[in-house]
Amino acid sequence: MNVGFAMDPIPYRIRTPTARMAAQQLSPQLLNGCCHEADRADIVSFNLQGLRNSLPESFHPHLNGVIDGINITSRLLRDLAEQAQLHLSQLPAVFDYLNVILPCLCRTLRDIMSFYEDKTMNKEHRWRTMYYKLGNELTGTTLPARFIMYNQFLRLLQDLLTRSPNFDLNAMESLRLRILQLREARQIPPPNPIRTDLIRRDEALEFWNQETNSHWAEAIFTQPLPSRREFKKQGRTDAFGPMQKLGHLPPLPRDVKILVKRSFDNDRVSVIFFLQLRNQAPSLLIRSKCGTQNWVSVLGAHELSIRREGDSVLHLSRWSRSEQRVKPWANLSFLTWEEMVLFYCTFLCLRVRSQLTVNVNPNEFQLRKERRLFQAQIIDDGYQHVLMVFEDAITGGCRLHAAVWEGKLRACPVWTAFIPPNVSSSWLLRRTKRRIWLRDIQPYVFCEQYRPTHQRKGRVGAFELAFAHSEAATRFQELFAPSPDVSAASAAPDSPGGGEVVEPSN
Repeated sequence: MNVGFAMDPIPYRIRTPTARMAAQQLSPQLLNGCCHEADRADIVSFNLQGLRNSLPESFHPHLNGVIDGINITSRLLRDLAEQAQLHLSQLPAVFDYLNVILPCLCRTLRDIMSFYEDKTMNKEHRWRTMYYKLGNELTGTTLPARFIMYNQFLRLLQDLLTRSPNFDLNAMESLRLRILQLREARQIPPPNPIRTDLIRRDEALEFWNQETNSHWAEAIFTQPLPSRREFKKQGRTDAFGPMQKLGHLPPLPRDVKILVKRSFDNDRVSVIFFLQLRNQAPSLLIRSKCGTQNWVSVLGAHELSIRREGDSVLHLSRWSRSEQRVKPWANLSFLTWEEMVLFYCTFLCLRVRSQLTVNVNPNEFQLRKERRLFQAQIIDDGYQHVLMVFEDAITGGCRLHAAVWEGKLRACPVWTAFIPPNVSSSWLLRRTKRRIWLRDIQPYVFCEQYRPTHQRKGRVGAFELAFAHSEAATRFQELFAPSPDVSAASAAPDSPGGGEVVEPSN
């Protein structure tokens, strides 16, 4: 298996930017360099996977270590390019460090391909020669360990770029010296000296003091999914723009916080949710790769609308002032219904809660092709919420969905929880006339104020639903447990004051 790739020369050293050199002038060459090496890494990984498949299993562990390391390198390079688009003011500080790693990484990838394409040796000999020759270039650094070193360096670069207080300058310097030793062994010319005056830790601490508390959106996609209901029919992911070349967007404000990144179609398209900390306004950046060129577009969440199209696609649209009509911004195709729901709710909540949002079409609060099976008022962590049960017409999946009951944020999602398939009879327990306990429920929360731990009850941490009316509890019980453990008639009465609203609705 072989995929052609033009083996271009190792990049020449680029002149270190002066203070007069604007960050936006650096942006295109830096970001395109990261994306170019990410593409090269993808192709090298693809070829090594073909080599692995043709060799005995005894060779697989070491090959897997190299392939996994290269895949991580590719992802980190693209992450760095996308984050740099949002942190243009930090590019001068990152510039010299990228000049340290990129030529060395490029040479390593080219060397791997040279061994892979050497038809004078059989495949086993190619792999053995590649592994041992490259593993002996830097003492104590095997080929898998070399990519571990590259990836640690790239992660520290991300910390430097985003002004993280976790940035470790000593670790960065140690890795830089190791890479310089490898460059010298490979006879790669030394890079320009590092300009440490561009690294301001006091500024990083000041920046992060503004955002000590994490944002709810950062946790949404870190929780494991309780189930994965995959779509049988996949749509196409596309970005429509208006698009600009990567690195050519106007610089954003300095204080930007990245919340969520989601990738589509093997990272051909990616979407980043981020906040501008000065006004807490949420925005989205989309990157799309077309051929060898990466294109990007940025719009505020308040400038976009969302709806479901087909089975697996969420469609984002914008209003064109010049044409006075709605135009598409992106089509995003999801592998699973659960991921689609989480993206939909995340976008909707960020948009509804944005101070820049003027109005939201009521149709956007309903995810198309979901059928509402149940609706009732609940008292939830002291707030009045409306609880709904939705069933997806495409996958058959069911979920609980709590939203704001009334007020300015009415119908805005608060949390959702996916109901496990084939739930047992012990999943639901009627504790009182108005209270039901659910086991194995993991809510995904879309606001800062709500605390799901306050609803956890009993030794097993069951999730409590406190209905405003007992008849609603009975309807919910009958929906899921036709033969409940505790009937409505025999359920214990609620304690005095139980379920009363202790705070205004959020």
